[in-house]
Amino acid sequence: MRFTVIDAEQRSEAWYQARLGCLCASDAGKMLATIKSGEAAARRDLRIRLVCERLTNRPVEDSYTNADMERGNLLEPQARTAYEFATGVSVAQTGFLRSTEHMAGASPDGVIGDFHGLVELKAPRSARHLMYLRDGGVPAEHRPQLLHQLWISGAAFVDFVSFDPLMPERLQLFVVRLARDEQEIAEYERKALAFLAEVEREVDAVKTMSGIGAVLREAVA
Repeated sequence: MRFTVIDAEQRSEAWYQARLGCLCASDAGKMLATIKSGEAAARRDLRIRLVCERLTNRPVEDSYTNADMERGNLLEPQARTAYEFATGVSVAQTGFLRSTEHMAGASPDGVIGDFHGLVELKAPRSARHLMYLRDGGVPAEHRPQLLHQLWISGAAFVDFVSFDPLMPERLQLFVVRLARDEQEIAEYERKALAFLAEVEREVDAVKTMSGIGAVLREAVA
């Protein structure tokens, strides 16, 4: 996967423009969502959102933030510093990684070396942080995001980091590594490209007015 780095601060206007119509790491879990029959609502809504963004050339992502999101933003620098202190590894910040091959990209929280490794920083509430500590592995709800980042960047690994300064000092930092597995990445890529092909077909259908009724019915469902 080849990519270009777009130097834009996360959640800035330039960052939203860079992500326009792209399948991003934060959307990976929705893209992979399944149900017993038919298409999961989260996957459908994501597909329609990307179609609309490509047609209007405007971001339609919700800019809503809640207390947990604000907490994560505020504590991210502390989490990065704690990770660097614990590992002895320097972490650089980067912009939006936009694929030069597909309408896809990612915004890693940190980069190690020349994209040899990535760091994903979380600062959850204490109960969730404790759950991560007790479970010990890569949290299932974040695995798609990490896989997407590895797919886009070509990195050898991504370290998932959970940080909670309210915990006793020795329990404040949790780090688990997801190493690159080419077979797993290939399977993820297959699903991602199939999803992107669906988005492209719908964009083409609307542009040619073919099947526009069905598309619009889904958009307002």
